[in-house]
Amino acid sequence: ELGYIPLHKQGGELLFQVISMCYETKSIIITTNLQFGQWNHVFGDPILTEAVIDRLIHHSHLVVFNGDSHRYKESLLQN
Repeated sequence: ELGYIPLHKQGGELLFQVISMCYETKSIIITTNLQFGQWNHVFGDPILTEAVIDRLIHHSHLVVFNGDSHRYKESLLQN
């Protein structure tokens, strides 16, 4: 799940390399609770963040789910 914890600079660069190698040749699935505008705090570099998003959304199908957390609903039912 992207964005659960911020990446160190080297981790962000490595993830970018993986995404770049897969770009237009492989499928990638990314899950996150963050909107694209919030990704900069994950990568810590606006240029790198823009490059990652650009490669991911080109030729992509975005699936956006809105609503309450499934885990939160389950915890309410158990109480």
